[in-house]
Amino acid sequence: MDNSPVPKPVPDPLKKPYADPAEADLRASDADRERVAEALREAYAEGRLTAEEHGERVDAVYAAKTLGELVPLTRDLPSHHATHQGMPTAGAAAAAPRPAPSPGRSALPSRSEPESMVAIFGGAERKGRFRAGRMLKAVAIFGGVEIDLTEAVFDAPELEIHCTAVFGGVEIKVPEHVTLRGGGAGIFGGFDVRRQESPDPHGPVVTIKGAAVFGGVEAKRRKPSKLAARARDKARKFLDAGEG
Repeated sequence: MDNSPVPKPVPDPLKKPYADPAEADLRASDADRERVAEALREAYAEGRLTAEEHGERVDAVYAAKTLGELVPLTRDLPSHHATHQGMPTAGAAAAAPRPAPSPGRSALPSRSEPESMVAIFGGAERKGRFRAGRMLKAVAIFGGVEIDLTEAVFDAPELEIHCTAVFGGVEIKVPEHVTLRGGGAGIFGGFDVRRQESPDPHGPVVTIKGAAVFGGVEAKRRKPSKLAARARDKARKFLDAGEG
């Protein structure tokens, strides 16, 4: 009878778990969270995640207590293997090459917009997936300007929007993963910037400045869809149950 030890099967690299199950309960470090957040930022820039999906996952990243909670957040992304396998050190992660965009797909949308929006006795609107630069000027005179940044791709860490509303209005909507700051002068009008801090400390910052004369400027976070809200509630309940 052959008593030689039975060789262990060679694991299939395509089926290898991205984090050792034995380490799933280990506490996640700030460096671990940053690696996952960076992978999510790249996926959003490549168009693999919507603005709502990106915001939801970033919220979950910074709420994660263990390595096991981080793994599912990038499981459906190409960068998952590099992000999670063995949870490399910060130096190794920084040296690793970033994943290339999918063939036939540019990393950023080609659509770029001018730096000025003017509405005089009319309206101007900007929304959808476009490249947001560093500066934007919005002028509404007896008219209205609407800027929806919920699907925009931010080329720079900060976008500054200068608003001028004279007998008109400027409305700005931002996604949840963006930090919103600023304020301006309201002269027989209103200038309302509903400040919010992003859960991602490295997320883009939108700063609103300007004045409203017999008009109004409003900047606020866009409310998530009912489906996104339900998904977030389930995720938070799951995290709470894990803590218990």
